[in-house]
Amino acid sequence: AVVSPQSTGKLPSDRVYDGIDLFPVLTGKVDRVERAVWYYRGNELFAVRVGKYKAHLWTWSHQHYNFCPGEYVKDVTTPNQVNRTSDPIVFDLDNDPGEKYAITKGKTFKAAMELINPYLEEHRNTMVRGEPSLNYCDKMVMNWAPKGCEEINYCLQGPTTSSIKLCNWDH
Repeated sequence: AVVSPQSTGKLPSDRVYDGIDLFPVLTGKVDRVERAVWYYRGNELFAVRVGKYKAHLWTWSHQHYNFCPGEYVKDVTTPNQVNRTSDPIVFDLDNDPGEKYAITKGKTFKAAMELINPYLEEHRNTMVRGEPSLNYCDKMVMNWAPKGCEEINYCLQGPTTSSIKLCNWDH
């Protein structure tokens, strides 16, 4: 959240603030501040949530995409990366927080995308990409073989590391 100008005076205008002003919520003027939540995987925007709707723009799990019985979701839990930016898969998280039942094409889908698209367009037009900070490997903090992985035969090997400590992911 951004510290409100009402409590600190005017905020400097020479920067972009990555946050929202919570002053209207804290003072009871509104119940919530509408904003978008961005879901990135690496450098790719995979999904966006606005209000109760979440649109999946890309889908991809991993090679063991049906690893957890009962967790498979048609067209979302996929072994291959699928670009769905022109036809997103949308969920109503108020009614389906587990994202099991995508909204079918129709009035609700159209209303959801009409809500999401302005945020998405602004994000794409104003997003300034930074240098990735999570592509660096530090095997001291990465848990590739969690407790119990031997029992289910699913212990992962850590990624190879280059001389500058960048991860070379196999996925």
